[in-house]
Amino acid sequence: MKLSVVIPAYNEQESIPETLRTLYATLKKYDIPHEIWVTNDNSKDQTLNVLYELSREIPTLVFETNKGPNGFGYAVRYGLERFSGDCVAVFMADMSDDPEDLVKYYQTMLSQNVDAVYGSRWVKGGKVIDYPPLKKFINRIANFIIKSMMGIKYNDTTNAFKLYKRETIEGIKPFLSPHFNLTVELPLKAIVRGYTFAVVPNSWTNRKYGESKLKIKEMGSRYFFILMYCWIEKHFSRGDYKKK
Repeated sequence: MKLSVVIPAYNEQESIPETLRTLYATLKKYDIPHEIWVTNDNSKDQTLNVLYELSREIPTLVFETNKGPNGFGYAVRYGLERFSGDCVAVFMADMSDDPEDLVKYYQTMLSQNVDAVYGSRWVKGGKVIDYPPLKKFINRIANFIIKSMMGIKYNDTTNAFKLYKRETIEGIKPFLSPHFNLTVELPLKAIVRGYTFAVVPNSWTNRKYGESKLKIKEMGSRYFFILMYCWIEKHFSRGDYKKK
């Protein structure tokens, strides 16, 4: 099963070399057939030039520039419309996600034959390193609200790092979210529409370089919109979008 790894990148010239080299070395070590798909989201720094240089040493690296509209959600969606694998993971450019966890996702999907694999930083075996206290507090409240409203046990919906089969991605289109609320839209739609999933512990490490692109004060109403959309689909769509 070929694995595609979609990585949105905006002004990540410092982070992305380590991210891509470590990711490629890990997937090669486990002999996983793959492509690394990077969406350069119209970066204003040297990210694009760095990608050209890295493509000389990483044969599985594919990248394109998203001319616009831009934003995290648009950048991920750009890759999700173009990847070539049988399954696809969303992975961060800042090395906050661990490639070894991605291998666990992939092996879990193979062994359990599920439609998706979700990570959780808040179960036994999961961990966070240098997580800002305020961000953690907001994260736990947001995930509690999502759990309660959607009637699910999964406790880390806002975690972007997940793996989906190609059929799952096709089954949860069209995508609505242009921003970080895409991280909630993808898993909730999959759950509501009856796709199977497994949860495995994963780790998260705060970035070494640059600034986080997530601006919490700008995202509250956007997360709520997507949550309400998925809640309405769950209760009122009469199963029209269920997995066939």
